[in-house]
Amino acid sequence: MNFAINSPPHAEPGALVELAVAAERAGWDAFFLWDHMVIDRAGIEIVDPWVALGAIAARTERIRLGTCVTPVARRRPQKLARETVTLDRLSDGRLIFGIGLGHPPEEFTTFGEAADLPAVAARADEAMEVIAGLWSGEPYSHAGPHFGVEEVRFLPAPRQRPRPPVWVACMLPFRRGLARAARWDGVVPLQLGAGDDLEFLTPDDIAGIAHDIRDRRGSLDGFDIVVNPGPPPHGTVDEFAAAGATWWMDSMGDFPGWYDELRGVVEAGPPR
Repeated sequence: MNFAINSPPHAEPGALVELAVAAERAGWDAFFLWDHMVIDRAGIEIVDPWVALGAIAARTERIRLGTCVTPVARRRPQKLARETVTLDRLSDGRLIFGIGLGHPPEEFTTFGEAADLPAVAARADEAMEVIAGLWSGEPYSHAGPHFGVEEVRFLPAPRQRPRPPVWVACMLPFRRGLARAARWDGVVPLQLGAGDDLEFLTPDDIAGIAHDIRDRRGSLDGFDIVVNPGPPPHGTVDEFAAAGATWWMDSMGDFPGWYDELRGVVEAGPPR
């Protein structure tokens, strides 16, 4: 089992850099930032994750870095490809790219974009096709319903070959996200409960996800399953590992005092 911190972006950039440095020092294996434009139109401070992650890459040596998750449908894929390649090379191949459809809808509607989920999903899938093509470092062109690329060789290529790992967030009980994740390198599952509140997953839930992904891929080799176990945890590290989880991810909501609470989790170290 590997252990990650997934931090909200609602703090001063320097504070987020220091949090990542503390995570590396305490023995965590990865540090992620949420990627948002708008969470509440009343106004919540939000830091750009890519700028912050560049600073984190320069201050750390070992810890894996990335977003969890970036809503690729609201981004230009060529710009996102350039940002991810730059971070992967700056960090000497430590990028993990977490992607999703995006939540809440205000991420799109605030800026005049449609938040219709089928359309967002189609745009996200095509954007990732373009990003992967540009990552190849080989001559690439694309003609699709949402994006077009005249033949171009997009250099430099990522440090990681054939490409950085891509983790896909999916919302259970809906299954289309699992199908999307199975085409890439990992899944970050979330689960809706009553009243659309998020529920934490159990080892049995993870075992079911592992079974689904194995059926779709034929194997779980090289595939990561990420569990956000609580608080409080709904199973032990060993139980989640036996169920198929490969990463344990601790995070916090964006409530008052979250930074100090997450800093305490970071400094306590991973629950190995």
